[in-house]
Amino acid sequence: MENKLTESTLAEVCSLVTDGTHDTPKRVSTGFPLIKAKEIVTGQIDFSNCDQISEADHRKVVARSKPEFGDTLFTHIGASLGAAAFVNTTREFSIKNIALFKPNPDIIDSRYLYYLVVSPDFQSLAIGTKTGSAQPFLGLSQLRGHRIKYHHNIAMQRRIAGVLSAYDELIENSDKRIKILESMARTLYREALDTVTESATSRPIVDFPYWRFISENVSPYAGTKRYYATADIDGFALTGTGINYSFAEKPSRAQKQPIQNSVWFARMRETYKIAWYGPLKDERASGTILSSGFAGFEARHPELWPLLFLTVSSKEFHVQKDLYCTGATQMSLTNEGLARIILPIPDEQTARRLGRDTGPMLNAIAALQRRNENLHRSRNLLLPRLLSGQIDVEAIPA
Repeated sequence: MENKLTESTLAEVCSLVTDGTHDTPKRVSTGFPLIKAKEIVTGQIDFSNCDQISEADHRKVVARSKPEFGDTLFTHIGASLGAAAFVNTTREFSIKNIALFKPNPDIIDSRYLYYLVVSPDFQSLAIGTKTGSAQPFLGLSQLRGHRIKYHHNIAMQRRIAGVLSAYDELIENSDKRIKILESMARTLYREALDTVTESATSRPIVDFPYWRFISENVSPYAGTKRYYATADIDGFALTGTGINYSFAEKPSRAQKQPIQNSVWFARMRETYKIAWYGPLKDERASGTILSSGFAGFEARHPELWPLLFLTVSSKEFHVQKDLYCTGATQMSLTNEGLARIILPIPDEQTARRLGRDTGPMLNAIAALQRRNENLHRSRNLLLPRLLSGQIDVEAIPA
């Protein structure tokens, strides 16, 4: 099969390159989803907590940019500039501050276009040509004129997209299993809390006898360790909270080193990110330094770690966390604010039983997340080599 690369602009391979509304339509309780940059998560669209807008506002937005199955979404404004998602649904929704690429089916395969957009070559566009300092921005003219190299043969495009999609399907299946296990664990947690709530037993989270607050920075260490800022953690609660391996190496004496049976959360307001290290030995913990933007707790016993994780990643905790954040330029939770968070506390027998019931679920989730990390790494190594023709797709078993 012909392995020839062609060069064109993005506009030449798409039937439309546009973007969504830049206005802020009024939110309604029930309506059409309004997808923004924060709903673009690991190549997918997260509809679970997005805003809803009226049908009238939705029709105004889609008159300009109507996402359809096979399109690619690309965040071209703000801190998450460069994130992309393949539209894998027929559900109607609107977009705000997100670019929309509609592939021309006579020229380019839809999934192949998505993989071009997430490739290192295309992503360098987001880094190299963005404008604005406070609010990074890529204009539509820049996107339309961006030159891309792609396989001319559509059958070749589909074969490459099929190989890469196989990795993404495995990752998606693991994500579905993670959500099921998470739901089961949270149901057991809610049942335990319902019993506690009835007996009105609550206290400050820093005073729970089942864990200790890690308030001190780590002592100086020799050498370089992997460093994770809050931006390197992807997700809220259990879903997607595995460590992101696109780390920067930053030796520093002012950071914290995670340990077994510990849970860390981002201090910033409305930043729902959790880094967690369970009872099982985690090779990442010994080689990792977390930024001072995290605060953490260490469970006093492995059986109590599940309660710690489910508490710190709960909606109740984050509602109070946001309430007690302070600061002039950046709202953040101080140690004093953390001490004001009061939550129901189960008795020790209930806490240990919850740990025995949910611990295997959390360990299974951790294993699935590590599997996904390996799949992501493998796909990301393969992706640029397939797109550039460095690896012949015909050499890969079907």
